Amino acid sequence: MPIKMENVSHTYMEGGPFEATAILNVNLEIKDGEFVGLIGHTGSGKSTLIQHMNGLLRPTEGTVIVNEIRIHKDSKNLRELRQQVGLVFQYPEHQLFEETVALDIAFGPKNLGLSQEEIDARVLESVQLVGLPFDEIKDRSPFELSGGQRRRVAIAGVLAMRPDILILDEPTAGLDPRGRDEIFGEISALHREKGYTIILVSHSMEDVARLVDRIIVMNQGSVALTGTPSEVFTHSSELKEMGLDVPQITNLMLALRDKGLDVPTDIYTVNQAKNVLKEILEGGPHHA
Repeated sequence: MPIKMENVSHTYMEGGPFEATAILNVNLEIKDGEFVGLIGHTGSGKSTLIQHMNGLLRPTEGTVIVNEIRIHKDSKNLRELRQQVGLVFQYPEHQLFEETVALDIAFGPKNLGLSQEEIDARVLESVQLVGLPFDEIKDRSPFELSGGQRRRVAIAGVLAMRPDILILDEPTAGLDPRGRDEIFGEISALHREKGYTIILVSHSMEDVARLVDRIIVMNQGSVALTGTPSEVFTHSSELKEMGLDVPQITNLMLALRDKGLDVPTDIYTVNQAKNVLKEILEGGPHHA
């Protein structure tokens, strides 16, 4: 079990006049090799939650267990944990600083004290994992690249640490549609071909619906819902009460149902809707 949280709470500025509890009594498990989507309105506790998964934050109460490493209020040395859990923050390209792409990606492995041969191997491997042409970009400044390429270089820098678990906080924020598709394509490949355990934080219900195996919904610092995309998006009214929405295609199916058309409402991708509507138009049976 890569990640397990047992009664985890976190209070900022505990005991002070501005004390605020961000997450409260969270219990959850993320299995080896899962692709999990984490959704919730702004202030729901998503960012606080993921920062507990690599020890950037320690719980005020409760225990976080990651690959058998236990994190609690008094945990000290969490370097080993941070090598196992890669966290890619929103706009990670803002953290690029070296003269060349290769040097930037090498920064983390170099700090591990690895040999130059091992560092070079990791840089090459991670660049290839994110789908960039190594020979073309290794000696270029990262600031000469497109937004999507810079984002992938930043992700490669995290992958060069060879984590078992990859957490991505809004990895396509600010990118154009092509850049978004490229990033999500590489993330899906990492899960499908390399078996990474991936936690994706996103405000896009469409992206979450088509990519992940399971969704965790945060609301007011607690886990409100969890299940497959089909299971979660059937709770459309509850999600809307939380300030969230369902994929546009699900809203379309709900609207068609309201108009009297006998369509399933657990549809959340365009392909699913296309198949169902095609069968209805052809006069045959339909199924999600």
